[in-house]
Order: sequence, then C-alpha cells, then structure tokens
Amino acid sequence: MTQKRDIKLTANGLSHAVEVSDRMTLADALRERCGLTSINLGCEHGVCGACTILLDGKPIRSCLMFAVQAEDKEIRTVEGLAGAADALHPMQAAFHEHHGLQCGYCTSGFLMLAVGYLEENPDAGEAELREILSSNLCRCTGYKNIVNAVVDAAGGMRTPC
Repeated sequence: MTQKRDIKLTANGLSHAVEVSDRMTLADALRERCGLTSINLGCEHGVCGACTILLDGKPIRSCLMFAVQAEDKEIRTVEGLAGAADALHPMQAAFHEHHGLQCGYCTSGFLMLAVGYLEENPDAGEAELREILSSNLCRCTGYKNIVNAVVDAAGGMRTPC
C-alpha cells in the first residue's frame, strides 16, 4: 500500500502544502498539486529533459525525483523566471528573439537547464553550452536556434540590469 504524506514544497518563492504519495514524482506533484504546468513529461525516464527544473539552483530532471525528497529545498520553474511586472528573463527574451522554440514542449526544460548552468558558469562559451544543451532533446528546431538563443542570453545574463 502506498502511504500518503503532507509535505511543503517551496516553488518560485511560494510555499505549497500538498498531500502526496511516497512514490509521486516531483514533476507530477509540481504539475498536479502546485499548478506549475511549465513542467512537461516527455519520457519519464530522465532522458529528454522536458521536466528540467532548478532544485537549490541546480538543474535536475524532476521526473526522476520523488516529491518527498524536495521538501525543504528551493524549487524554481519557468513560472519563476519572469521578473517584476512579468518582464521576460533574458533567456526567455532570447528564445523569443531567436525563434528557439517551435512546438514549445521542450522549451521549459531548455530554459531551466540553460539558466541554471549559466548562473553557475557565467563565462561558458558556445562549445561548452552546446555540450550542456545536448543533454536535452528537441524534435522540432534542430538546436541551431536554441544554441543561438542561449549564447545570446549568456551575454545578457552577465550584464547587470
């Protein structure tokens, strides 16, 4: 029998008191219990990266983690990227400007992977970013526009607002 628990998830600075089963993934809890629908489930095996979020500032595949493991940790999703007055994050603006998305299914995972990596490695170059981005799958764009967007945003993220 699967046990249920009451836990607190902190996502994008907001606390969510939720009931989850011991085996509920973090991806499912964020989508179903917290209403954070930017997390997409593609493969549910950690291969595609569509469910990538930031956990304590590090990109992780939320389909590979149980929700109960994320209690007392800081979760950041695409919903938490926009700044005051819903201004786009530099990465979101670059994806828009460079047409870094088509169907949009993988986009949130790419955004969170790129933001998390660049926050830790602000001086990453194009070759390094290409390598990091290769861990996520996109079936529409061929990656060229995604790479262009991330490289462009890297400069914008280094520049103080």
